[in-house]
Amino acid sequence: MWTRRSFFVSVLGLPLLPPLPLVEAERVWTKKLVRAARGQIGVTTGYDPAYVTLDYPGGDIPRETGVCTDVVIRAYRDALDVDLQVLVHDDMKAAFGSYPKTWGLTRADRNIDHRRVPNLERYFQRQGLERDAPGTREDWQPGDLITMRLGGRLPHIAIFSGHDPLTGCAMHIHNIGGGTREDEVYADYDTPRRFRFAPPVAV
Repeated sequence: MWTRRSFFVSVLGLPLLPPLPLVEAERVWTKKLVRAARGQIGVTTGYDPAYVTLDYPGGDIPRETGVCTDVVIRAYRDALDVDLQVLVHDDMKAAFGSYPKTWGLTRADRNIDHRRVPNLERYFQRQGLERDAPGTREDWQPGDLITMRLGGRLPHIAIFSGHDPLTGCAMHIHNIGGGTREDEVYADYDTPRRFRFAPPVAV
């Protein structure tokens, strides 16, 4: 089983570079997303997985608390005006049978579905957004989303924010308990998956 300890591998050859306008668009939305995620640090200081009835669209619990998925949901809303609550709900209504049955639901629930890591994984996969994981160090770009199973069991998601210029460590913005923070993922985890969810239109 792959673990984070075997993350870095060598890379052969050089990638072809996309046209400059695409590179610039990628840089712009990535910077916005990471900045919006960092903006939650010191604001979201708690962790609370309780089921809550939400407004729709744009539903959220108080910013002072949340779970790992809320970091991602808020960053996409704040930076790119992309609402995963709506996107996941619409896709689950259209293809409910394709989503995990972990919670024994019989229909989509707009209050909670987008806040569950396995549902986000399935949504991203269905949209063709999954990338190689672990891949190589050079493959990873700020703004990539990584999902994992902490202790082999607990689903978790984080936003990769880049490599620390001093230590070279891979840094992530996430809420693993105690609020949003940016650090290396120190917990033992396995089965990582990587997704890159660019906004559907230029920002």
